[in-house]
Parts: sequence; structure tokens; C-alpha cells
Amino acid sequence: MELSAEQRAALLSTLQARFEHHMNRHQDLVWANVQARLAAHPDKLWSLYEMERTGGEPDVVGHDETTGEYIFYDCSPESPTGRRNVCYDRAALDARKQPKPDNSALDMAADMGIALLTEDQYRALQQLGKFDTKTSSWLQTPAAIRKLGGALFADRRYDHVFVYHNGAQSYYAARGFRGSLKV
Repeated sequence: MELSAEQRAALLSTLQARFEHHMNRHQDLVWANVQARLAAHPDKLWSLYEMERTGGEPDVVGHDETTGEYIFYDCSPESPTGRRNVCYDRAALDARKQPKPDNSALDMAADMGIALLTEDQYRALQQLGKFDTKTSSWLQTPAAIRKLGGALFADRRYDHVFVYHNGAQSYYAARGFRGSLKV
């Protein structure tokens, strides 16, 4: 998808303000370098726009020195509001009896061009702040767990990060998903 010039400018302004406000998430990184990378990969702006539009508040959390890619995670305090009430994947959605959610986490992430956070990424995010203290987020689930009908989700309670399991068909108003994007 192509963003208009106005959408692109507004997104870059929002990302820069967030970057500058939360320097603890990306110490030693410089916004001008991130912006140059975004300019060189304009196709990734649409994914960042979708992350922002659905309430994810994407921010830079790292830089891959080997590839030059900057790593963005959803850094909204709670699971993004525009991505809640979803089961885990298409198989779970298709198997779900009524009432069905409108979508699944993996389908939405694929449509947005992002990936669900892994357990390791989620734990790394939690080192940067306190996230999901009232909500929870689906995580990429190992195939062996998914094959048995389960899926992983996580949250932060009692100042501790918990990773749990649930049936992949389940969905809740307070559970969404967080994504990652490399640019």
C-alpha cells in the first residue's frame, strides 16, 4: 500500500517524537540514521502506519549491525486496542464455533506485514518498560504446542512477566498481539 504525502509526514513526525521521548529504548541510536533507513525502504512505512493506526505505538528497540536494519516493536502500554478480540490463527478461527472473532492474530499480522513477538522478544520488550499490566498479548507459538491446539500469550502482573497457554480458538477483549518489524 502507498501512503499519501500527508500520511507519511504525520507518521514520521510521530515516530520521531516517540523516538526522542523514549531514548531509554534505543540508547546510542540516532534518529537521522533511522529516518535515512526509512527513506531507503519506503515500503516498510505502510506496515509502521498500520502498527500506529491500530494502537501499537511502534518504536525502535534495536539495530542489527550486520544487516543495518532497525527493529521496531509495538510499545503501547497495553496490547494494541485495534488488535484485540482475535483468536490465534486461521485454523483456530475456522474451527471456532459461534460466536467467532472477526479475525486472527496471525492473519492480521500478515496483512500488516509484521510478525508477532516471540517469547524472547516479549521479555526483551519488558526490560524497556512495564507493558501489558492490564491486558495480554498473543506470542509466536512453537509448532509443537500449536499442533496440540494451544497457543502462547503473555502479560505483566505483580511486576513479573508471565507466559501462559490457552486454546488457540480463545479470544478476549483484553488480549491482542504485539508485532515487530525490521526496516
